[in-house]
Amino acid sequence: MVKVKARVNGSGHTGHLITRAAFNSGKVDVVTINDPFTGLNYMVYMFQYDSTHGKFHGTVKAENGKLVINGNLITIFQERDLTKIKWDYADAEYIVVSTSVFTTIEKAGAHL
Repeated sequence: MVKVKARVNGSGHTGHLITRAAFNSGKVDVVTINDPFTGLNYMVYMFQYDSTHGKFHGTVKAENGKLVINGNLITIFQERDLTKIKWDYADAEYIVVSTSVFTTIEKAGAHL
């Protein structure tokens, strides 16, 4: 099976839901997450014990500056300015915008 690679911008409830769905589907690899507001250790905790979606039934940890979910390494960025993120580093095919910040074509275009 060929998996697609995705980048997720935002690790709140919506970002968690998307990331969980990706892992549960087995068809999508989340390769990067950008969240300028959440530190990595808190990101681990919030993903594992999401107050909306419940406990994640898998392994979640921080390792060498990366988020590791079920053994899959995810690069973490913490940039407010999307033009400073080296998105091409992740070689992802899709970008999931899970914030309410980028609501116009111009703003969302910064992901490209």
